Amino acid sequence: MIDYTTPDLTQHPPRSPRVRLGGFVHLPRLLDKTRAVLAGRQADYIFPCPLDQRFFAFTGITAEAFVAAVRDGRSDAAMLAWVQAHLTPVRTAHEILAWSAALEASGADNVRRHTTIATDITRFAADRDDVHTAFDRLDLDDYVSFGGKG
Repeated sequence: MIDYTTPDLTQHPPRSPRVRLGGFVHLPRLLDKTRAVLAGRQADYIFPCPLDQRFFAFTGITAEAFVAAVRDGRSDAAMLAWVQAHLTPVRTAHEILAWSAALEASGADNVRRHTTIATDITRFAADRDDVHTAFDRLDLDDYVSFGGKG
């Protein structure tokens, strides 16, 4: 059984970026990565990665403040309450859902990212033609990295 209070990302991936908490995509994955960093078990996962930084930019929360809040041992529900209390500017549920939908549908935004994603898809699953978004690529990477066949 996976212990998400101190995830060991050398043994399993964080939750998919598609999993939502309070309407926020990526927040559960960000919590997993942050908890793993604090436990010294983040493996090759980068914190804060560009996706993490997009969350921080949208919420107005700094990575340092987020880490400090996670360090206090808050549950997912308590972290959601903390995030909602620290949103700058305050965001409506509609804004959060719209941001989440846009992020979930996003792909590469420049030539370098297109090349990286194409290289990854070729390496993981050259015969696949259904990997279009950044989230698709992350899910495929997580799956293949832990023994799955793309």
